[in-house]
Amino acid sequence: MAMATARCDLRSVRLRWCWLAAAVATAGALISAGVSAGHAAEEGLVTRIAFGSCANQSAPQPIWDSIIDFDPQVFVWMGDNIYGDKKHPLRLLGKERTFGPWKNVPRFYPSSEEEMELSYKKAKSNPGYSRLRQKAKVIGTWDDHDYGLNNAGKEFSAKVTNQRLHLDFLDEPQDSPRRKQEGVYGSYTFGPVGKQVKVIILDTRYHRDPIHSDGTMLGTTQWSWLEKEMRGPATEITVIVSSIQVISNLTATMAPLFDMEGWGRFPKERDRLFKLIRESKRVGVFFISGDVHYGEISRYDCGADYPLYDITSSGLTQAVEKAVPPAFRPVIRGVAHLTPSTMRVMGSNCRYSSCTYGKPNYGAIEINWNGTPVKLKIEVRDVEGHPVTGVNILLSELQVGNAKPAAVPAGEYQRHCTLEVDLPWLVRHRLVILSYCFLTVVRFCWKHLAKCKRD
Repeated sequence: MAMATARCDLRSVRLRWCWLAAAVATAGALISAGVSAGHAAEEGLVTRIAFGSCANQSAPQPIWDSIIDFDPQVFVWMGDNIYGDKKHPLRLLGKERTFGPWKNVPRFYPSSEEEMELSYKKAKSNPGYSRLRQKAKVIGTWDDHDYGLNNAGKEFSAKVTNQRLHLDFLDEPQDSPRRKQEGVYGSYTFGPVGKQVKVIILDTRYHRDPIHSDGTMLGTTQWSWLEKEMRGPATEITVIVSSIQVISNLTATMAPLFDMEGWGRFPKERDRLFKLIRESKRVGVFFISGDVHYGEISRYDCGADYPLYDITSSGLTQAVEKAVPPAFRPVIRGVAHLTPSTMRVMGSNCRYSSCTYGKPNYGAIEINWNGTPVKLKIEVRDVEGHPVTGVNILLSELQVGNAKPAAVPAGEYQRHCTLEVDLPWLVRHRLVILSYCFLTVVRFCWKHLAKCKRD
């Protein structure tokens, strides 16, 4: 621009023509800079996010090949990124009993700092995961087994040391605020203005009160931070990462057979979370979670001003069907089908009738920013990358005013609205009742069979 101006001969060319030439040169420079900036921002557009949890560092991990084929720009860990704690053998009887109401020895116990560090190194050096780290931005949180102890909360003494090890595993910068606070919570925003994805990562361990207390899940400081994040600059999509399930509360329908962690075990905290989403008027919010060793999608229409989804993917190596012999896997699927769930998203696109998946899996989010309106395809996928359950959501559906649950007559319940704890007694406990009846029949037949053999 300076050269263009210098070439103007003020003695032979009128002044206005010099200023016109300078203006044209300046405009050209600005247009060129604008194109470059726009291209750079477009390169940061996020259209594919993968997520997963529950990866035993000592187990084979072939699932990374499928995740890499999905080609995500971002990968989110949702906890149990390693299994760092140890466990005693399962014993029902004897001097050291680790299972049942009569147990006198904890099943799980923590590892040393050196052992935790070695477990993280082993996980990080996995060839498949190493290739993913070269292609995608990796972020995440922890759950109990990488926190250091099964089902542990704020009482766990090694949490300070293990926070450092966890953030080292995630390659969190040394000057990151996450290294200077109590807990691994944090947030990231990806993409250009108008096509932004905000990922809010919660820590459901560091400040959590005991499981039966109905106390705090996040602690005072993390709640204050979360409120600021939710009321901060708007983004088109907000993904809230929780290591444990937010919407589904199957403990309410499976106890005492099975007892799982989840926000439903802290109803006051969960109500506070839903209230924050409503009052912040933040749009495009949904949850992703792990922990339970199976995949499912839940939906709650009565928590905010639009439907709230929780996509659970668990786990990358750990899964309920892998924990039993092949002959019993149909039984697992049958139990899943019989378990009452008002929140689970059911549909013909599910692999099994229960719309749960008890084999290794990962989550995949695809965003079609060019759609009118913008479209989200969110799936739980198997080791081969095939969908086992999924939802297609228009971003316009995740806007204030789109939740209009109908009135429910007394004594009835409504899918995606009535909480599991509010189900009629017989419906809520039908799995426990059926299990008791089945075991009674088996016991009766076994006794009579033994008697016939004696006779």
